[in-house]
Amino acid sequence: MAKKADLLAQAQELGLDVTEKNTVVQIEEAIASAPTKAESADTPEPQVEEEPAEAEENFAKSGKRSKKAVEEAQEQADKEDRIAAEEEEAPRKVGPKPKTRPKAERRSKKYKQAYALIDRSKAYSTQEAIDLAIKTSTTKFDGSVELHARLNVDPRQADQNVRSSLVLPAGSGKTVRVAVFVDDADVADAKAAGADIAGNEDFLASLEKGQIDFDVLVSAPNMMAKLSKYARILGPRGLMPNPKSGTVTTDFTKAIKESKAGKVEYRVDEQSIVHLAVGKTNFSADDLLKNLEAVLADLASNKPSSIKGNLIETAYLTTTMGPSIKLSV
Repeated sequence: MAKKADLLAQAQELGLDVTEKNTVVQIEEAIASAPTKAESADTPEPQVEEEPAEAEENFAKSGKRSKKAVEEAQEQADKEDRIAAEEEEAPRKVGPKPKTRPKAERRSKKYKQAYALIDRSKAYSTQEAIDLAIKTSTTKFDGSVELHARLNVDPRQADQNVRSSLVLPAGSGKTVRVAVFVDDADVADAKAAGADIAGNEDFLASLEKGQIDFDVLVSAPNMMAKLSKYARILGPRGLMPNPKSGTVTTDFTKAIKESKAGKVEYRVDEQSIVHLAVGKTNFSADDLLKNLEAVLADLASNKPSSIKGNLIETAYLTTTMGPSIKLSV
């Protein structure tokens, strides 16, 4: 019995399923066929392979992207690497840029004919330029004759911000409507001097309604405080009275006559260019010459003292929708 008890104890240590009902021979056979502890440690436990759907579900539950998403991302990364390697091996071939035709060749037939009359390598005198401008006008209506002059100034500097006004000797060719903002006592005198519109409170009421039926606005100095409210309406249209242009004055009779006679105002823009109409194509060559020379003389008289050398770098004369003509100035 002592031997059977020892065998049972040994079988229990090995984890064998034997009891006292088993015989001594059966217990010995079970112990003999049982693996040792070292063999049990070396033998891995069998793993159950997960189904694809179950593996993907467990992958998603772990807080990561799905297995399919990881595979797609890896494929995309491999594709990008492959494309980059191919571009390095074979650089992209850049073809010739398409040729753009000159602007003159893309214009109308009438413009091409006028353009052919101008020698682009020549700078014309004022008289020659005016004769050629009238000849090369392409419009059926009476277009404007315009001067475009690039000045040797920096508009960002206060002392080089060229601005002035003058009365063209032969007029501007435009019908100018003049409005005068004065006290009630001066309304009758303003209308007698030739003002198209003259008033006080009634004039402000029309501005409130957005009625702007004038080209020039003249105001008395003591009335400017009332007009300041409408600066946002008048300013962008160039209608706000200004002492430099002579539209803020007590002598409104003179201002009205000058405006009707062809007074023009010019100011250099951000590109250092002055743009100004000097007449119409139905003017005579002599009238256009008088106006052009008056503008050039006025520009010269307003040359800033800080500028050395010539004030005008280049100047061109042109008509509405017509080709430009270089001036010798």
